[in-house]
Amino acid sequence: MTTTISAPRQAQNPLTAGQLPRWSPWATLLGALLVGAAVAGLIAGASGAQFSIVTTAVIGFVLYLVAITVVSQLIEGGRKATDRFVTGLVTGAFLLALIPLVSLVVTVVANGLARFDLEFFTYSMRNVVGEGGGVLHAIVGTLLVTLWAAIISVPVGIFTAIYLVEYGKGKLAKAITFFVDVMTGIPSIVAGLFAYALFALFFGEGVRSGIGGAVALSLLMIPTVVRSTEEMLKLVPNDLREASLALGVPKWLTIAKVVLPTALAGIVTGVTLAVARVIGETAPLLVIAGFTTNMNYNVFDGRMMTLPVFAYNQYVSPGVQEQAYFDRAWAAALILILIVMILNIVARLIAHFFAPKAGR
Repeated sequence: MTTTISAPRQAQNPLTAGQLPRWSPWATLLGALLVGAAVAGLIAGASGAQFSIVTTAVIGFVLYLVAITVVSQLIEGGRKATDRFVTGLVTGAFLLALIPLVSLVVTVVANGLARFDLEFFTYSMRNVVGEGGGVLHAIVGTLLVTLWAAIISVPVGIFTAIYLVEYGKGKLAKAITFFVDVMTGIPSIVAGLFAYALFALFFGEGVRSGIGGAVALSLLMIPTVVRSTEEMLKLVPNDLREASLALGVPKWLTIAKVVLPTALAGIVTGVTLAVARVIGETAPLLVIAGFTTNMNYNVFDGRMMTLPVFAYNQYVSPGVQEQAYFDRAWAAALILILIVMILNIVARLIAHFFAPKAGR
């Protein structure tokens, strides 16, 4: 008679041996949060303060890290325990960084929707003291100033990047790279003061104009355009350049017909992100573009209102009906966020549809 001895469960399933169930991290987190809530409640009861969600989250998170690491160490071993600890730490850091962003978006949307009406988008603030009025003049000013800033900075930035990648050698290229790095870190108010000083030399003290704001923003855009374009041009394989040159194509035509089309998606994406970076600048526009309540379609003549300056002016200088001014400021901030979001979506779409396709 043959006796069959069944093997232990772990021997039958070696791949699942010594592993925590999939639900165990969530159960551990829930238990840690419940303990954290109990501790926060005891602290609130002892001190007479209100119940704190932040205290609950901090205590629960610390307890979770300790519990999941200890349990994993006992069952799964040291390597898996370290992996679970680092995973929990990174996830917690991500959620911590996400809290201000979510809070910002929720706050702006909640406060900005109060004036998201047709009047707000079709009227200016001319002769408006209390309620009513709109932001049309600021939207027009923002679009015109940003457009002219792009017209100034994009050619300069792209040609500078082409020189640095394709032609630049020696001390001149190093000097250009150094100054581009310096320009990347200059405060925005310095750009505004420079533009004001430049225009004051030709038009006198107290000059205010939209084109001056465009010049100030272009100083902030150029380094971003140069850096992004430079990196995209470096990603173009040298084999493409060599093949074109081997066929007798001049270098300038190789750059125009081979290099730039290959890097076009990345260049356009970098330019779009540079526009999104400067469209919300307030300090330089406050210095050189000024503010007005009237419509102005001419960037070369007179003051021009922009959305960041409009929001700032409405918030720091409220009239008798303060809430009406605050509502307009929040609504302008919401429009700025929407414009930046649209620009980022456009940049991603351009990168997706115009990127070189593999396998051709």
